[in-house]
Amino acid sequence: MSESAGAVSAELGQLTGALASGASGAPNARDAVRALRPSQIREVANAGFGVPDVLPFWFGESDRVTPPFIRDAARRALADGATFYTHNLGIAPLREALGRYVGGLHGATSADHIAVTSAGVNALMLAAQMVVGAGDRVVAVTPLWPNLVEIPKILGASVETESLTYGKDGWTLDLDRLLAALTPATRMLMINSPNNPTGWTMTREQQRTVLEHCRRHGIWIVADEVYERLYYGEHGRVAPSFLDLATRDERVIAVNSFSKAWLMTGWRLGWLVVPTRLMDDLGKLVEYNTSCAPSFVQQAGIVAVEEGETFTRALVVDLHASRDHLVRALQSIDGVDVRAPDGAMYLFFSLPGAKHSLDLCKRLVREAQLGVAPGSAFGDEGEGFVRWCYACDPARLDIGVERLRAFLTANAGA
Repeated sequence: MSESAGAVSAELGQLTGALASGASGAPNARDAVRALRPSQIREVANAGFGVPDVLPFWFGESDRVTPPFIRDAARRALADGATFYTHNLGIAPLREALGRYVGGLHGATSADHIAVTSAGVNALMLAAQMVVGAGDRVVAVTPLWPNLVEIPKILGASVETESLTYGKDGWTLDLDRLLAALTPATRMLMINSPNNPTGWTMTREQQRTVLEHCRRHGIWIVADEVYERLYYGEHGRVAPSFLDLATRDERVIAVNSFSKAWLMTGWRLGWLVVPTRLMDDLGKLVEYNTSCAPSFVQQAGIVAVEEGETFTRALVVDLHASRDHLVRALQSIDGVDVRAPDGAMYLFFSLPGAKHSLDLCKRLVREAQLGVAPGSAFGDEGEGFVRWCYACDPARLDIGVERLRAFLTANAGA
């Protein structure tokens, strides 16, 4: 090779390396991804690895397995060979079953408005991808499960948060402040009710006011209603929903999941209720994300929806009792401030040391073998609180409460 050819080759090699590595010389994800918040809940859980006898109340799931009638349905589907691709939007029998289920709760809903997804979080991502792009403005009501706040940021949108406030009545919404934030420049409102982590539940009148405001300004509402069946308020077996008020073809997208009402967290199955005009484009997005939800899991979903009502109602009775049991127990500890929320499966409460909640929760794991989620995992608005999932046997809750009491007593005045 000549000297000049060698020089050209070297320059090309340097250019290729620079393009591969980026200007900094190191390969990185794009800035929007690098800026995402890591999960502090996972950080606390990781701190518990290797610690014997930890009681894990940090994740949002029950300690009970999926009921047998659903697991049996999945086994039958596998035995029958349900291992192939399905329609992007889900198999017709499941979409039809979900249409009947949603219709029974919130008014007539056809299968044409239902899309099956690979988990509720996938449904949230798909909903955002459909309506939000780079530079769009999104408003989210917080404290909030971090996925809802971070998903629009992945797409290049900006997210403004409007916080609930905590007082003698528990967590409440300043409706006027939220409406002021929902300007004509807003593309989407993300709202989770019943709420993770607080259990706050939006009233029907609040929903009506927000819906009318968003109609006037052309704002999309993405309603995360995954916890709608885990509700203990006056409306009976389901929390108030935007689907009770909105027509099926306006700017409202409802997100739901099989994870909570049927204890199917590990199955990763969810659904969306969307305007029919979005369906063709939604099908394309599903294709480019996951292609489809697993066939045998969808078959189990049919059985959950069609045969699971008795189970779900009994589950809610048990959760209601566990909520009340844990509230009473925590209220007996000096320095703990807790209120009973109307929905979900969590208590989000304050206690000494929670002004630095991540550090506190790591100490609780190491020193008390007690695993709860730090309030800061749900945004700055959650600092000063911790989240305790009460979807478990009350006897386990009692052990956890005593461990917390002993920890606070040992560290009083520290």
